[in-house]
Amino acid sequence: MSWQSFPKIELHLHHEGAAPPDFIRRLAQEKSVNLSGVFAEDGSYAFRDFAHFLQVYEAATGVLKTPDDYARLTATVLERAAEHGVIYCESFLSPDFCGGRDLGAWREYLHAIQEAAAHAEAQTGVTLRGIVTCIRHFGPDKARETAICAAETAGDWIVGFGMGGDETRGRQGDFAWAFDCAREAGLKLTTHAGEFGGPDAVRQALDDLRVDRIGHGVRAIEDPALVDRLAGSGTVLEVCPRSNLALRLYPDMRAHPVERLRAAGVRVTVNTDDPPFFRTTMTREYEALERAFGWDEEVFTQIARTALEAAFCDDATRERLAKRLEAGLKAAT
Repeated sequence: MSWQSFPKIELHLHHEGAAPPDFIRRLAQEKSVNLSGVFAEDGSYAFRDFAHFLQVYEAATGVLKTPDDYARLTATVLERAAEHGVIYCESFLSPDFCGGRDLGAWREYLHAIQEAAAHAEAQTGVTLRGIVTCIRHFGPDKARETAICAAETAGDWIVGFGMGGDETRGRQGDFAWAFDCAREAGLKLTTHAGEFGGPDAVRQALDDLRVDRIGHGVRAIEDPALVDRLAGSGTVLEVCPRSNLALRLYPDMRAHPVERLRAAGVRVTVNTDDPPFFRTTMTREYEALERAFGWDEEVFTQIARTALEAAFCDDATRERLAKRLEAGLKAAT
């Protein structure tokens, strides 16, 4: 079947990383910014490996300089999400890029993003919530400043705190202060782990940061005891299959461990990560999983329900979304 209209919930989406190449190119032209080396001949983003991806990512998204830029981006991201059946998504936002971790500036950016999200929701039906994210390779001290920004703006819209960036830098526990600060402010927690750092990074995230969800987490499959632990605790993995293929963790979808993790009882969700960079959409993720593993409506329905249960939004929002999800599932199947 066509999965484009199947109702979807996405929990792992980088806000800047969801910027389409044409959006970034147009913004760069408006600002007279030279982005040579960022795009391939076909207009897509061009990178060789994970380290180069980070460089291209920061160069491309560096043209996002003002609250208005982020408002325009938000409208574009939600419009694209709606085209692929997404009814709710949680997006990673970083005060590092939105005001340089200055609380007053961060509030201005956040206000612009929220206004744009509310308008877009009325137009597209996609509900957006934010997860404030520190950048691992910027170090623990800057992560503290980011956590304070998160704590000061926690509420119905900023619902979580997480960490992205270069997973090979330091240890998860180096950032414990930032995560404790966010937890005390009532925010739910997630962190990138088990992508490039291996299964030990997942264990560190669970033990040292006490997170509610794990971003990626796929390399937990290399440690059977860890797989059992994840299944037993009900910890949800924010799996991004085509991202993992694009960054060469696995050679093809058949080799990806998402089905083995699911079969072992681990709660998994499906996400796009940085969709234009990895030439993916939620529809393409579903289509690839159907081809590789024979996933059908029953499996994808469970995936969507797991994602809703694991979402960081408040109970009133979850209840409203549950009605939309079940109605959408009934219509799609």
